[in-house]
Amino acid sequence: MSTSSVPRPEPTAPSGLPGRSRPPRPAGSGPPQGALPALALFLAVRLAGLLAVIVTNELRGQPLVRNLAHSWDSRWYLHIATHGYGHLIWITPKGTVQTDWAFFPLYPALIRALTAASPLTPGRAALLIAWTAAGVAAYGVYAIGHRLYGPGPATALVALWAVLPHAVELTIAYTESLFAALAAWSLHAVLRGRWLWAGTLAALAGLSRPSGFAVAVAVSLAAGHQALRQRGRVPARLWAGAILAPLGWLGHVLWVGSRTGDLLGGYFTVQSAWESRFDFGAGSLRFLRALFLYGGGVVYPVALVIVAAGLLLFALLCLDRAPLALVVFSGVLVLLVIGGSGSFSSKPRFLLPAFPLLIPMARALARTWRPRPAQAAAVYGALAVVSLPFGAYVTAVAHSPL
Repeated sequence: MSTSSVPRPEPTAPSGLPGRSRPPRPAGSGPPQGALPALALFLAVRLAGLLAVIVTNELRGQPLVRNLAHSWDSRWYLHIATHGYGHLIWITPKGTVQTDWAFFPLYPALIRALTAASPLTPGRAALLIAWTAAGVAAYGVYAIGHRLYGPGPATALVALWAVLPHAVELTIAYTESLFAALAAWSLHAVLRGRWLWAGTLAALAGLSRPSGFAVAVAVSLAAGHQALRQRGRVPARLWAGAILAPLGWLGHVLWVGSRTGDLLGGYFTVQSAWESRFDFGAGSLRFLRALFLYGGGVVYPVALVIVAAGLLLFALLCLDRAPLALVVFSGVLVLLVIGGSGSFSSKPRFLLPAFPLLIPMARALARTWRPRPAQAAAVYGALAVVSLPFGAYVTAVAHSPL
């Protein structure tokens, strides 16, 4: 360590906000230290959540695998994995025709590949992929937190992500865990200036979910910002990463358009049949009016609280001077949740991959831990006591769409 009294300018990061400083990075470029305790905590919390689901299923006499692997969207993914696209439609009570083209291909492709290479059924293969991806995502969340703020806040970030009310969906056959894993490591690659990796992982994220383009926007804007900050020749790999980033999402949208005969608008027509479109918040306002007039049980008020908390956390994330890529990624997901139509009960799930929103809370929890560990543990325990039973409720009891 240098003992010179001459101050040295800190290096600029490729993803910082203009004119804003960030905390110094931990030294070294290898794997982040201290990840095992954080991942062990994540595993313990999610196993406790799974146990809560198992007990609830047992009390209600429901089959566990069916509830985890064959509910709501899972059935569509499994059908695509088994039969391919174009073989399943659903006509709603309103007469709207819903097709499987609305679902992105990466998750069913992985299910199909794992089923072909192993004796697993599609349902069990889907769960194995989701659980593995959840662990990979948690490691990526820790790596980002460690790189920016050190091991304490990184552990707190993973711990808070594990105990979110809808984190139960990391253990069912949905795409949230796969998308979160790809997004986290793409954003981590941005922070390290690994633009080809960032673009490739963003492209894969775009093949996993409709909201995958949030990663592409984050990577492309961070690359453009870095190009503006650099003086002289910009590396070709930076432009390559920016170009690669949206190709996955754009590829599926154009493929669906080609199948429907409307290259640019076909996908959005398909999504509209699922009542999924960007309506600038009109659907959210209608939901608020209905909720206040008629009530909404447990799931809908909780969903409203989570979305409102997401808005507040995004504001805090911006004030926290987080890197540009993390702010853009989270901001796009929040914008889609607020401005998109569809069932409001699903909106907390759409926010689940937006782990950077938890950074301000994680830093506060880490600061509290050293002087007052009992108080920090009590706060976290209270979150777990509320979150885990609620996760079991929405998975095994509630009849609202996840």
